[in-house]
Amino acid sequence: MNKKSFLVALLVSSVYQANANNDTIPQMLSIDEALHITMTSNPMMDAIKYEEDAANKERKAALGLYFPKIGVVGTYALLSDDIAIDANPVKEELGAVAGSLLPILPPNLQQIVAGKLAQLAQKDLRMVIQDNNFGVVGANVTMPIFTGGKIIAANNAARIKQKEAEAKGMQNKSALVSELIERYYGLSLSQQVTLLREQVLEGMHKHLEDAIALEENGMIAKGERLHAQSYEADAVKEYNNAKLFENTINTALLTTLNQENEMRILPASSLFIVTDLESVDYFKKMALAGNPLVEQVKLKGELAREGVKLQRSEFMPQVAVMGVVDVYNHQLTKYAPKWAIGAGVKMNIFDGLHREHKYGAAKSTVKQADAYREKAENDIQALVEKLYNSLLSSAQQIPALEASVEFAKEYLRIKEVAFTEGSATSNDVVDARLHLAKKQTERLQAAYTYDITLAKLLEACGQSERFLEYCTRPSNQIISYK
Repeated sequence: MNKKSFLVALLVSSVYQANANNDTIPQMLSIDEALHITMTSNPMMDAIKYEEDAANKERKAALGLYFPKIGVVGTYALLSDDIAIDANPVKEELGAVAGSLLPILPPNLQQIVAGKLAQLAQKDLRMVIQDNNFGVVGANVTMPIFTGGKIIAANNAARIKQKEAEAKGMQNKSALVSELIERYYGLSLSQQVTLLREQVLEGMHKHLEDAIALEENGMIAKGERLHAQSYEADAVKEYNNAKLFENTINTALLTTLNQENEMRILPASSLFIVTDLESVDYFKKMALAGNPLVEQVKLKGELAREGVKLQRSEFMPQVAVMGVVDVYNHQLTKYAPKWAIGAGVKMNIFDGLHREHKYGAAKSTVKQADAYREKAENDIQALVEKLYNSLLSSAQQIPALEASVEFAKEYLRIKEVAFTEGSATSNDVVDARLHLAKKQTERLQAAYTYDITLAKLLEACGQSERFLEYCTRPSNQIISYK
């Protein structure tokens, strides 16, 4: 090898060595393993669980409205004066009246009555009913008997909100699956593009070596060799850019997996095309039945109907029974009852038409929810058809791109032979090699677009978990850079 060829080889090997030193040992990971890690490690799954748990507890809280409310109340009071009945003024008047009647009584009774009046005059007829300070500890029970359907509506609303939280959780989970698939197969694509760029670099290096040898033998001009050297430098740049992009996608995938950024992932599952895909009507029916966003809109309509029932209950009387019992007291009057029970009825007669307007607003909300539901169903149908057509478009590109790749390979072989024989220029060889890499990349890109579109289609149908079923079908066509 001459000096120029040695320097070029040293440059290329240094690029390879620099990238090799930055790489750690990659860890093989299949799509089903990646999905399992995501579903158990990603923080979004914890957020989904907590939201569903909160909705479940809210529903249990609503069930408590059916049960009696039992409470304990403690009271201490200090009054300015005792509560008392003072009969002393009446005693004096009574004594005066009785004294005026003594002369008309028989002598034997006069002595008896006079003695009694003397005793009465000496007595204090002021009676304290309640001391000026006292304390009471009591228990009370309240039980709703009839609320006009308010409690039933509240429980139905809590049940609907629980289902809404589950549907929202499914939506977030499906979006997370789509994110994983996009990044997993994105890493597979970027790694294969890196390998293609490496092949281009190796080819450019070999072409430069040939150009140097031909220049030294006087078979080509210096410009031909400089042209090859320029494109070899461009190939180094493109290879390094591909490695950097691969590192970026690897970091994004690790974020979804919630793993350490130092790991290097090597996707074990290949890009693929499903050759036995169901019809578009099949996916449309699944989307109407299972799309979590459509389900949430449906639940909004049910919730609005419960809101109508809730507002209607405001026109009904509220009936409840209640009871109280004295558990402990300090200096409470003995005349106070130890317990009491009763029933109460409450009904608003007129409140400025507040209830009427609230009831009308609730019915309008139902109509609004129905309109949103119709729009959501139409939108999801259009989305499914768009994604399905995109799938077909990507699948239809594969055969044409495969034919283009085979032609580009043969065309490159011919140009390389012609260059060594002096019948083709360096530019011809470079163009042929870049054209081959372009077609190989387009083929991989078409497969990648197909796979992430399939994930989005299944997400729209509420069937993201079925992606593993589709990617493992025996009839699938595997797509790789080779």
